[in-house]
Amino acid sequence: MQNKLLSLNFESSIEGLGSDYWDVVEAAVFPKHVLQYRNDYVLQQLGIDSETITNENFIEAYGKFQGRAPFLALRYHGYQFGNYNPFLGDGRGFLYGQTRDTYGKLQDLGTKGSGQTPWSRGGDGRLTLKGGIREIIAGEALHKLGVTTSRTLSLIETGEKLWRGDEPSPTRSSVMVRIAQTHLRFGTCERFLYLRDPKGLEKLLKYVIKNHYPNIDIINSTSMTDCSANTDAQLIAFYRELVSRVAKLAAGWMSAGFTHGVLNTDNMSLAGESFDYGPFAFIEDWDPNFTAAYFDQTGMYSFGRQPRICYENLKLLQEPLAMLISREAMAETLDNFFTIYASHYRACLNRRLGFPANLEEIIDINPTKSNNNNTEDLIEATLQLLSNWDISYGDFFNQLAQLINDNGLPRNTSSLEPLANYLPLPPRKQWNNWRDIWHYNQERLISLVPNEINAIKSRLYRWNLLNTPVKSKIEAIWKSIDEKNDWVPFHAWINETSID
Repeated sequence: MQNKLLSLNFESSIEGLGSDYWDVVEAAVFPKHVLQYRNDYVLQQLGIDSETITNENFIEAYGKFQGRAPFLALRYHGYQFGNYNPFLGDGRGFLYGQTRDTYGKLQDLGTKGSGQTPWSRGGDGRLTLKGGIREIIAGEALHKLGVTTSRTLSLIETGEKLWRGDEPSPTRSSVMVRIAQTHLRFGTCERFLYLRDPKGLEKLLKYVIKNHYPNIDIINSTSMTDCSANTDAQLIAFYRELVSRVAKLAAGWMSAGFTHGVLNTDNMSLAGESFDYGPFAFIEDWDPNFTAAYFDQTGMYSFGRQPRICYENLKLLQEPLAMLISREAMAETLDNFFTIYASHYRACLNRRLGFPANLEEIIDINPTKSNNNNTEDLIEATLQLLSNWDISYGDFFNQLAQLINDNGLPRNTSSLEPLANYLPLPPRKQWNNWRDIWHYNQERLISLVPNEINAIKSRLYRWNLLNTPVKSKIEAIWKSIDEKNDWVPFHAWINETSID
């Protein structure tokens, strides 16, 4: 039977930009191919019936890389921990192909661990099996929590022994394929400033707008006749929408308790999507100073600094964009970043607490102006409770969901007791304050929207994780695989996290 993975309707979009944007590379040849993970939900997103795809089909397409060419290693630059690096590019991966999903959106299939490229800088171009597992977990957890993210399509163990300074070595090897809206980065734009090539940048941005901001492309191309003014309007609209997307992305990370770890500009997507998962971590306790990367010794990319870093990266992006559009217009747009961030952060946490994203609008509360204790800011009360309680951030939301699932909605504040018995008791003052505010919001909401009686419980399940993949959880999953080749804990976590 024909391998449908090879007969997808691939488009040559980035390839069509020309060789100034990429290098043609070859895939590594591996001694072994064992499919350890396949994401059938992503197959469905690509319009493929998973029952028609065998494991051997995955190996043929994404392990042996048969039937596809050319493979493109993208070129880019980037600010890495504040220092500009003009010697970057895809060093252990390439663009496998581009295709439309069932929503009509262009998606990249990109590899990681597929061999050396001109940008490997002395590296072996490989991916550890543990690194591949971690990337799967990051993408699936964030997807469940509502963060726009890349997702892993497949992970194939490749039979090589790798040596790494941050893992016990030798360690097992793998190659993965992920789906992402684009692998073009802020650093792709920065490269054209370095080259003093505004035409190359304009060509790139027109491509990005056409494929990833179609509403901007349609609105501006049909509403204006002057070509120069049309281009300016499109680029300003692109930057405005990118600011909004990145502000919401940062809010999603913070609500999820997720620390990316390495927010260099070459790890920031021009589609405003979360991707490139290296030393990420989900926080245990509420700690804004928590860092995920052991080499982030100054805390530059700590959990609590992520919104500010995203803002600063958008500000850095203004430098190349200024070759084409007004600095004043970009500065005015960027001024809206933290307003958008705060609004979306509130919406994300509302959902995790069981409420509609627009809770305050429904029940007509302005938290910033209220002096009534019953209508005090729920989000602020939640963060005060978590910052004073020795409880895992993810456990707080999970246990709230389980409490409501087991006992139903509390009839009064006194019946909302401190979650599971095995957890440490919260500080009484902060608990009572949070409990009263949560219950008031529940009662007020139900009085206005009776259907919310069931919706609150459903929302608590939908927007929270049964097991947040903190470091100890991931290490336990890896230990079973590493020591016993036991994948049961890994697949159990995947199955309980899936929402598709």
